[in-house]
Amino acid sequence: MSDLRETVIAWQLGWAASRELPSAQPVDGGLRVECRQQLRDVEIFALHADDDPDSVTRLAEMLPAEPDTAWLTVATREPDRVAALLEAAGLEFYSRVEALMTTDLRTQPVRTVAAPYRLHTEVTGPVVHVTVLADDGTEAARGYAGLAGSYAVIDRILTAPEHRRRSLGTAVMTALAEAAIAAGAPQGLLVGSVEGQALYGSLGWSKVADVLVAKLPGA
Repeated sequence: MSDLRETVIAWQLGWAASRELPSAQPVDGGLRVECRQQLRDVEIFALHADDDPDSVTRLAEMLPAEPDTAWLTVATREPDRVAALLEAAGLEFYSRVEALMTTDLRTQPVRTVAAPYRLHTEVTGPVVHVTVLADDGTEAARGYAGLAGSYAVIDRILTAPEHRRRSLGTAVMTALAEAAIAAGAPQGLLVGSVEGQALYGSLGWSKVADVLVAKLPGA
């Protein structure tokens, strides 16, 4: 996946499907999404950060015009240069440590849940939702995947604190992969936190680019 622009577009499509967001609107060098997510109302995704660095500056200049809280998210193979551009545009970082990652889901290690846990997979349109239930019926772990063509974007993997260190996250990843492959989406994409990158790396995922998230100071 050498074309970072196409990778970001595929990720955004699957992420939006997972969260049932409206279609992105093209802007100068990026995509704008009315996401209404926690901490931000609008998110702008840069598409040409590495081959057109000036586009990062142009997108940064759009944030003050947004009536609500907005983020600028940039996937890049040149994070230091992009960070300097964002800082020069007057933005501050929400995060500089996330990573865009990919894998062939058909090669991912397989893990199933052991009793007393029960795993349930539900596919609704382009969204796969996996839940692991404890013996008392409470949610022990969960995760989503948004399907976009041949891509499955893994999203919101979470294990409850009292159920960690039991490989439930890996079991959720297995179930998401199986459902995605069955739906014709064998190529996995995700944006991982530092903690998540350790899990995904152990499952064979590889880093495509750094992901920088910036916002207006105080936003």
